[in-house]
Amino acid sequence: MRLGVCILPELRWPEQQRLWQRAEELGFEHAWTYDHLAWRTLRDRPWFGAIPTLTAAALATSRIRIGPLVASPNFRHPVPFAKELMTLDDISVGRVTLGIGAGGEGWDATVLGHRAWPAKERTERFAQFVELLDIQLRQPETTFEASWYAADGARTYPGCIQQPRIPFAVAASGPRGMQLAATYAQTWVTTSAEAADQVKRLEDACVATERDPITIDRLLLTGPEVSPGLDSEGSFADTVGRYEEVGITDLVVHWPRPSEPYKGDVATFERIVAR
Repeated sequence: MRLGVCILPELRWPEQQRLWQRAEELGFEHAWTYDHLAWRTLRDRPWFGAIPTLTAAALATSRIRIGPLVASPNFRHPVPFAKELMTLDDISVGRVTLGIGAGGEGWDATVLGHRAWPAKERTERFAQFVELLDIQLRQPETTFEASWYAADGARTYPGCIQQPRIPFAVAASGPRGMQLAATYAQTWVTTSAEAADQVKRLEDACVATERDPITIDRLLLTGPEVSPGLDSEGSFADTVGRYEEVGITDLVVHWPRPSEPYKGDVATFERIVAR
């Protein structure tokens, strides 16, 4: 089981930098940040952009993998986003993983002045978003046209450090999302306590696309549905063991905050994860 940490992009950089560097010192395999314009109860609190934050984190660290968990089509278009991701991969010297999901109906879904997309449209947009990003990050020039997204001679020079492109970590729970994960992802992402059932559906999707299920990693992000088990070393070990048994390969916890959400004691957190 590999351990990762999610650091909310809410602190000014001198404070945030220490957290990213400390995450690397503690031995986390990967570190992430949310990709939102505003988020839940912290909507009117300090909140910084994901890609600039990850760029700074790349320069402040040397080993740990980094990425958004997760980006979505809610306020992004794949053409400029591919350029940003290629640049981040270059600055980090090949340490980026793209966490990506379909998005939801929160503030990010309407902040650009349009309605929140119905579930069917959101799923269709996500499929085209992933497909176009995959193409752009693999080749230097892309022309693409579909119902929701298009590219006309979009350039992606000089390309990714990681070949054939940066790895995707696709968040999915429904049939179409599972198919996308099986087709495009190096890692599948879930936030659900029903991980065991979802892992089975993921494996079925892999078989349907003629992919060996063992070739896709399975990442569980703790949160409202999944307790991180950080009350004690014993409870954390139980959490890790329980999800390892059902096939989860990567567990991501949140860096503790002084208040909810994700309230916790930093000293206790560091002691538990270090062991």
